[in-house]
Amino acid sequence: MKQAKKKSSFKFIIMLVGMALLFSACSNADTSKSNPVAGAEPGKVTPGGELVWALAGTVTNDSLDAHKAGFAPSTRVMRSLYDSLVVELPDHSIQPWLATSWEISEDKKSYTFKLRKDVKFHDGTPFNAEAVKFNFDRIKDPATKSTISLNEIGPYTSTEVVDEFTARINFASPYAPFLVNAAKVDLGFVSPTAVKKFGDKYPQNPVGTGPFKLLKLTPSSQVELEKNPDYNWGPANAKHQGPAYLDKITIKYVDEESTRVSVLQSKQAQLADIIPPQNLVALKADKNFKVLETELIQANHQIYFNQTREPWSNLKFREAFRSALDLDSAIKTIYLGTSKQAWSPLSPQTYSYDASLEKSWKYDLKSSNDALEELGWKKGTDGIRAKDGKRLTIEFLDTQGNREKRLDLISMLTQQLKLAGIELKLVSLPSGTMSERTLKNDYDILAGSQFSGDPNVLRQLYSTKGPSGKNNATRSNDPELEQLLEDGLLEIDPQKRIEIYKKIQQHIIKNVYSIPTYVFQYSLATVKEVHGITFDSPAWPVFYEAWIEH
Repeated sequence: MKQAKKKSSFKFIIMLVGMALLFSACSNADTSKSNPVAGAEPGKVTPGGELVWALAGTVTNDSLDAHKAGFAPSTRVMRSLYDSLVVELPDHSIQPWLATSWEISEDKKSYTFKLRKDVKFHDGTPFNAEAVKFNFDRIKDPATKSTISLNEIGPYTSTEVVDEFTARINFASPYAPFLVNAAKVDLGFVSPTAVKKFGDKYPQNPVGTGPFKLLKLTPSSQVELEKNPDYNWGPANAKHQGPAYLDKITIKYVDEESTRVSVLQSKQAQLADIIPPQNLVALKADKNFKVLETELIQANHQIYFNQTREPWSNLKFREAFRSALDLDSAIKTIYLGTSKQAWSPLSPQTYSYDASLEKSWKYDLKSSNDALEELGWKKGTDGIRAKDGKRLTIEFLDTQGNREKRLDLISMLTQQLKLAGIELKLVSLPSGTMSERTLKNDYDILAGSQFSGDPNVLRQLYSTKGPSGKNNATRSNDPELEQLLEDGLLEIDPQKRIEIYKKIQQHIIKNVYSIPTYVFQYSLATVKEVHGITFDSPAWPVFYEAWIEH
């Protein structure tokens, strides 16, 4: 009896410590807009029907592999296919999902999970400790070519199968972000049977344990999901158990903004996401539609400088480039108040966000021009600068098009840079060609964001020790920054961790390794008959509770 009581007390202490870590770590985040719900009275739920979703983007390379996809539209689709060990609630606490409980070892290097015993993959394969081991080992295997998932398992070393439904996940060192990362779809579980069966074609034949399963994938066109009739293992925050209410979700790829709005307004689709700013106000005022918005927790959209190439290796040049940008007016013009200027590499709701960086630099065209003159860049007759016979023409590589109005923003910034004598040329490339050029270090600047609920995402973007290695976005090789990023990876104490990441943000901004542009508000608009859609962390739509009035 004493032994049982001791074990129970140990579990309780671990739970309190874990909750304290998570709550303290996230206490400075504004969660007022997190996890909004388009709901109705539970007694009025009408199961059945098909939800047609006009998706802003295309599932890249038709990849629905939880461990390979790194493109936001793909991940939004995958949330319905794959479940996670735990779920992160709006207050940032961690609760059970496929794991019923967990214990953390005294050295903070091992997590022992007790698993549900009733879970099966869509192909009938049992979900158990062997499946957990298969998945984590697969992410670690270089042959898988994971990126985001690899970053999220950090110093993972191995998984022990303690018994059929107990798995112990081991790390080489304490790894603070693990439970938060374990709640994300990037660490969702794929069927070992399906991976072995389909091999390289698995990304087009995904098999998870989620409330929906793949019915049909039409490359470059759409994905059709159908209800998993056996589903009975929703997360701790689910309002019901058993199968999802919807019979089917059809996700149509609709890149063009006006078309997404048009098909929603004509009710060819019941849902559209990433609504253009000019349409948000009108839809909010129209009683026939609903709008849901939430800040995407991530590394903000940033302009990255390739520091291994001239003139980007010169801090004064990077500062002059930033001073030439009037981001405030550009963002107000493009986003009409629906997004605000970013001042940090991290979005404001990410814990450890450093608000002191806000307004820490300013638009100063005179300062920019003066600095460029001092650096020897002289304006020619056409207003563009040159030095030693080389014209100041900068190539900006892009592969994502006008997603989130990014090209509209770059167009405005291009005009601003001309006033400083800098010529910015947009080079639009297919994703494969873009990857080839970046891997070969053949670029001047590029831009992008990276979704993640933890500031450790910065290690992927700025460190040679992260999963991107020397191919990190800025090609930075800064020993001081790398040490700080390693410290943040290892530090368990939440307050110390916050201070480390504040130093990291300050270091990046001080050295102008990148320029944050805007804070992204993810938006969904639905017809009024749709209810029950929620958001997970970092901000992917969840359809388990969704239903349509008939």
